[in-house]
Parts: sequence; C-alpha cells; structure tokens
Amino acid sequence: MPKTNRCDIIKSMEKELKTNAVRLSPEEQYQIRKSIVRLWKQGKSNPEIAETLDVSERHVRSVKKIYAEEGIAGIKPKTRGRRTGDKRTLTQEQEREIKKIIVDQDPDQLRLPGCMWTRENIRDLVKQKYKIDMPLSTLGYYLARWGFSVQRPAKRAYKQDEKKVAEWVEQEFPGIKERAKEENAEIYWGDETGVQNTANYAKGYAPIGKTPVVHVESKKMKINMLSAISNRGKLRFVLYKDNMNSDKLIDFMRRLVKDTKKKVFLILDNLRAHHSKKVHTWLEKHKAEIEVFFLPPYAPEYNPDELLNSNLKKNIGNRAMPRSEKELEHNVRSHMKSIQLKPDKIKAFFQAPATIYAA
Repeated sequence: MPKTNRCDIIKSMEKELKTNAVRLSPEEQYQIRKSIVRLWKQGKSNPEIAETLDVSERHVRSVKKIYAEEGIAGIKPKTRGRRTGDKRTLTQEQEREIKKIIVDQDPDQLRLPGCMWTRENIRDLVKQKYKIDMPLSTLGYYLARWGFSVQRPAKRAYKQDEKKVAEWVEQEFPGIKERAKEENAEIYWGDETGVQNTANYAKGYAPIGKTPVVHVESKKMKINMLSAISNRGKLRFVLYKDNMNSDKLIDFMRRLVKDTKKKVFLILDNLRAHHSKKVHTWLEKHKAEIEVFFLPPYAPEYNPDELLNSNLKKNIGNRAMPRSEKELEHNVRSHMKSIQLKPDKIKAFFQAPATIYAA
C-alpha cells in the first residue's frame, strides 16, 4: 500500500481537530500531537486519547501513523507557504544576470529608452533577453527584494577627465595638504552660486487631484554668493548682485586672509574670473599670505563648498516666497549665519563620497 503524502496527512490532521484548528498556532497543534504520542506510549486506546484531548479518533490515528513512519520530526510544525524561489517568473540565473546588467550598464548602452533604469525599461530588457513580459508591479517586488530603490542621480559632466580627477585626489591634494601642514596654512574650498526667488523645492500635503498653490512674486529676483569653507568647520561668505569679476574675488580673498590670521590655501574651480591677469598679479604680490589652487575641470562634486550651496538653495526653496530683493537677501544671509554657528554641519560637507578625501 503506497505511503500517504505527508503534507496531505498534516492538512488532514488540522481539519480533524475538534478544537477550532484555525485558532491554534502551529506550536499549539504540535503540542496536541506530542500529547497523542505520549498517551499512546502509555497504553491509552484511540477512543481514550480522543476523549482526553478533545480530538477525533481519526486525528489520533493520523498522528500515530506519521509518527510511526517518521518519528518526532514527522509531527513537528512545517514551514508554511511556498518555498523560496517557487513560482517566480525569473530563474535565479536570470535574476543574477539582470541585476548585473543594471549595476554595470545604463539603458542607453543597450539601446533602451532613458538614461536611468526604470521599471519600464527593465521590463523591456527582460522581454528582450528572455521573451518574458513581466507586469510592472511584479518588477517592483523583484527590485525591492534585490535591494534596489528609486534614487536621484549624481550628475557628472561628459567632459570630466577621470585621470585628472584621480591625480587630484591621490597626488595633488595630498601634496597641498602636506604643504599646508609645513607652512601652518589653512585650506579653504571656495565657490560661487546664485539664489533666485523662482526656485522652489517645497512639498506639502493636499487632497489627491488638487495640486496646492503657492503664490509667487512675478518679478524675477536673484542674489549671488561667494563662499569658502574649511574642514575645520569654518565658513566665510559675501553676497553680491552683479556677476563675479576679478575685483570681487580679490576683495573676498583679502577679507579671508584678514579673518584667518594665517596663510590661506584657497581651492577654486576654473571660472574665467579666477584665472584673470588681474587676479594672478594680485596673488603674486600676496603669495606669502595666500595661494590659489584649482580643481580639475568639470569636477564640481569634488568641491565640498558645492554641498553648502545645495543646502542653501534647499533651505531657501522651502521658505515662503520672498516679496522683494531685500527679503531674498535677508533669507540667504540669515541661513548662512546660522550655518556659521554649526561647525559640525560644515564638517559634514566633507563626508560625502566625493569629498571625503578633503576631510
């Protein structure tokens, strides 16, 4: 006589409990099965066991049968639900291949739409490789299980020279740092930015289908800022309305030297005004007080001061819209002064993946 399927026996045993099995946990059901075996070994008959434990005689016979065939392991609670990997659309090998493609390549390299991976073009990729048309909702579960999430991309210029960036991080800056130590100089990273009244990053709750309205000033207003930060948590800044030029940069450097009270090593990007003849001449005359070094071209993410700029714009964008240039300037100045009082926050700008080298 063929052996009865063990899973079928377990299910049958659950149904045969006179006590409501739905309300019993697997552990409680297991205790009942153990009690059946214990009473059986004590010489109790099936009717006596059934009466004592308030179960059916059929359930008693089922438990005794599976215990006789498999021992205690046969009556232990079994893991419920389908086994890991059962009934998945993709095989484990297919999953590994898709994950590797998403990590190592972008859609454009595979002639798929978009510059970043989305559920839509991943579905196209799966269909292209395996002829499987997966629902977007199913792909969402796969991506979550793989540890993928929707993220805002870090932007990188096409013209960025990775070799020059590596030389800066591994050779040039360590040399600047060593010189600063020898000459008792302080290193600052500087940058310019502009803040407009039309920029808004705020988000807020509203009924679905009813987009919230923010009243804005129709006149476009802008205030510019030149700032410099050090990995010791120091911040200096100046606000101005016109475009950056040699005179403004020289005036800022003069103030920076005066406030620092020691030699300054200032690191800037490659804005044209930074390389002007007038700036070069002034630096030659004051090289005992300040020296300027330049980041690799098209590599703003390696400047910690860029993170200060982002922080400023996010804060201003979340405030109420300014009604005048004076109010916009006040908001910017107020935020920057609050940052000056938080050296740990300034130091945190040196902890990003691309700026940690400067910490």
